[in-house]
Parts: sequence; C-alpha cells; structure tokens
Amino acid sequence: MTAFLIQIAGAAALLLWAVRLVRTGVERAFATQLRQGLRRASDNRLLAAISGLVSAMLLQSSTAVAMLVSNFASKGALSAAVGVAMLLGADLGSALVAQILLARPGILVPALLLLGVALFLRSNQRKLRQTGRILIGLALIFVSLDMLRTATAPIIQSDGAVAVLGYLDSDLLTAFLLGAVFAWVVHSSVAAILLFVTMVAQGALPPMAAMAMVLGANLGGAMIAFVLTLAADVRARRIVSANLALRGGGALAVLLALNLDALDPTWLGQGAAVQVMGLHLAFNLALCLLALPFVGIIARMSKGVMRDPNVQSLGRGMSALDPASLEDPPRALGCAARELLRMGEVIEKMLVAAMGLYEVWDDRVANAIRDEDKALRQMHLDLKLYLAGMNRHKLDDSAVNGAIEASLMAANLEAAADQVARKMTDLARKLSHEGISFSKSGKQEIDDFMDRIQANVQLALTVMMTRNPDDARELVAEKESIRTAEQRLQSKHLTRLREGVSESIETSAIHQETLRILKQVNTSFAMAGYPILDESGDLLSSRLSSQG
Repeated sequence: MTAFLIQIAGAAALLLWAVRLVRTGVERAFATQLRQGLRRASDNRLLAAISGLVSAMLLQSSTAVAMLVSNFASKGALSAAVGVAMLLGADLGSALVAQILLARPGILVPALLLLGVALFLRSNQRKLRQTGRILIGLALIFVSLDMLRTATAPIIQSDGAVAVLGYLDSDLLTAFLLGAVFAWVVHSSVAAILLFVTMVAQGALPPMAAMAMVLGANLGGAMIAFVLTLAADVRARRIVSANLALRGGGALAVLLALNLDALDPTWLGQGAAVQVMGLHLAFNLALCLLALPFVGIIARMSKGVMRDPNVQSLGRGMSALDPASLEDPPRALGCAARELLRMGEVIEKMLVAAMGLYEVWDDRVANAIRDEDKALRQMHLDLKLYLAGMNRHKLDDSAVNGAIEASLMAANLEAAADQVARKMTDLARKLSHEGISFSKSGKQEIDDFMDRIQANVQLALTVMMTRNPDDARELVAEKESIRTAEQRLQSKHLTRLREGVSESIETSAIHQETLRILKQVNTSFAMAGYPILDESGDLLSSRLSSQG
C-alpha cells in the first residue's frame, strides 16, 4: 500500500511540476506579448474571448489569464464586459489544453526532451532557453500521465479501493466538492482534470464520480483567481467574481442534471474517459457560447453588487523593520530587504494607478498616489536610519556591503516613486484638463511600452526576493533593450509629427515625457540586478558578461 501511494503521489507531483514548468517558460519568454495581445483585444468581445482562449492554451492556466485581465481592469485598460469575455474564452482554452495533453504522444516524448534540453542548455538567447523549458515541461506532462496510468492499474484489482471509490459514484455532491478542493489545493484545474480523466480511463474512478469531480474542478479553478484578487481593485474583483458565478453556478447546474439523470453522457462519445473529457469541454464551450452575448448585462449586474469604494487606497502593509534585529546584522539586512520589497510593491501599484489616470482622470486616485509617495519618502528615511543603527554594532565586510546596497536601492526606488507621483500624474492631469488625447498609434505604443516596463518591475521584485543570478541577468539585459525601444518609439513619434498628425502635435510633449519617465522607472528597478551579477562575476566593468 505504501509503495502504491508513493507512486500515485509521485506521478501527481510530477504532473503539477510539469504544468508549472510550461507556464513559467511561457510567462518568462512571452509575457509581454501575451499582455499586449489581451489588451489590444479589448475593443471587441468576440476577439477578447479568442485572445483569452489562446492565452490560456499557451499558459495552460485560465488562472494566469485571470490575473493578467484583473491587472488591466485595475488600471482601467478594459471594461468589465470585455474582461468577462476574456475569462470565458480562457476557461474554454484551459479545457482544450487538457483535451490535447491527454493524447498519447508516442515518439513525441523523447523528441520533446531532446529538443528541449538542447535549447535550454545550448542557447544563449532568453526566448530560446525558455522555449526549451516549455518543451521539457510538455514532455514531463506526458511522462507523468504514463506514470499515473501505471500506478493506478492495480486499483481495479483491489476490492477495497473499488468499494471506496464506488461510494463517490453514489454521492456526486461529495465527489464534486472533492474535485473543487483538489483543484484549489494544487492551484491548477488543468492538472486536476488530467488526473481525474487518467484515473477514469484506467478504471480506477467510476465515470459518474469522475464527471462530478471534473465539474468540481471547474469551480475550484475559478475560486483560485477569486481568492488571489480579494485585495485587488474592485474593477478587477467584479470580473473575477462574475466568472466565478458563471463557472461555479453552471457546474452546479450540470451536477444537478447528472444527479437527476436529466443528462445522458452517452451523447458525449463512447468510453468513460471520452465522456468525462467531453463533458468538461462541452461544459466550457456551452458556457462561453451562452454567456458571451450577455457579458454587458453580466458586467452591469456585477457593478450593482460590488459598488465603487468611497475611499481610494493603494495599501502599504506593515513595516518590516524590526529594531530588535539590529544586534544581529544578517537578520537586520533581511528586514531591510523585506522593506525594500514592500517599497517596490507599492511603487508598482502607483505605476498601474498612474497609467489608469491617462485613460480617465480621477482626483481620488491622484491623491492616493501622492499620499503613497509621501509614505514612501518616510519609508526611505526610516530605512536609512535603520541601516545607520546597524553601524553601532561591529559589522563585517559582507554586512557593510549589504547595508550600502540596500541604501542605494532604496534611493533608486524613491526616485522611481517621485517620477510616478509627481511627473506622471501631472502629465495625466494635463491630458485630461486640456481635453486632448494621444493618436491611436501613439496610445498603442505607450500601452505596449508600459506592458514591458511592468513586466520588468515584476521581474525586479522577483530578483529582490530570490537574488537569482539568471533572473538578475535577464533584468539587466532588458534595461538596454528598454533604452533601445524608447529611442525607437521617440523616432516613430517624430515621424508622426512630420506627417502632421494632429493628435500627435497636441500631445507631443506629454507623449515623449511619458516614455522618458517609464524608461527611468525601469532603470531604477533594474539596479536591483547589478549587485547580484557583480557577486556572480557576470559583470565586466559596466557591461554584462557574454558568458553564462
């Protein structure tokens, strides 16, 4: 029994890790393109659903798409109706991914492993390395499913196991709840669906119980994004909550139909596994087709339920600086690192909020950004005094260098906050009060550039947490790429001025200054990577080493 449980757990663990490996590779290599694709689809609901579907298939996660969509909604870059459409498409994309991955690969596994490992180990280009990671992840998904098939084969020969699992066939509500809890615990509805369908294909899980568990996984998958966005802006929570109500309510309705024998699974195909997978796909397809025409009504209903708050706040949390740790320099530096991370997270929220002001001016949001800037200046001062307090104790060279590094990073972060709070809000106010707007091309360029900056800010926060040299190298390399991109966009803007585009002429100063500010913010965050690369020997003078 112990060996059997270890085999099952090992196969499930490999499946979860492989799905995460694919998603991580896609996020690292193509996150900016995915963000841009989703945002550009915000003018058309059908296109929004298709973009959500494609993004979920690439990320192998509707939750990841939900987090991207909630981020756009928080800064006012898309409406609630479009956001709901994107999530409906993402749910369908997630179901399609599960369908594709259940196909038996044959020679595909060794081919994926060979090509993936070659790309990951031999390529110096970031996107090719991450493509290798994706291929390795896909191969391991197939391997884990084969392991699962082998591990579950003895179940059908065990009378005790058959009796226990058979109970779920007579108690579909319990099976439904188990499916929901499992999808929530593993934070992946795709992995949960693959597990359930593989088990039913082996005869280890009764078909009706598997259908109930698959429906439960749909509820659990929608719950993941709901919980992750509980502290988000109300505009984001409306979209995620609407998707939870649709997906969860629909799953319960289908479960009731199964329980009352009002739904005949045989029309889904022959064979238990085909029927279970068919139910999952048909459910998400039907939900998308039925709900898509009514996303406007759904969005208005969610706004009626979740009204705008009277007070705008970006939130800072509690200080990480612990005076009791000053006598222990390593602990004190750990506190300083957490405080720097807290500062960075606040600035990220300020940046998203400030970009939202370019769309719709809101005095409450502008005041909240200015309040956060004042608080950040105080945080910077407190951190400097905290680091100075360390000097009253005997410090070795490592502690001294760590304190200097933290002090410099704090100064960089305060500079970034000042750029956002003072300059960006002033430019957004001018744009609104003068009644002018960017040209269509100019607005798209700024939005695309902002996507890249925000991706780098998030990478910088990861570097500050993990101090991973590979991530630090990527962050510093992107700094030069951003500088080149900013110059290219400035050149495009000047071309529109020469062509006499009226919107570009009216907004020229605002457009150019916004690009410069975003570049400077990126530079401030990119500084987090330099000390790490200096320690690892990846820096040659002021340039990245070409090795590694």
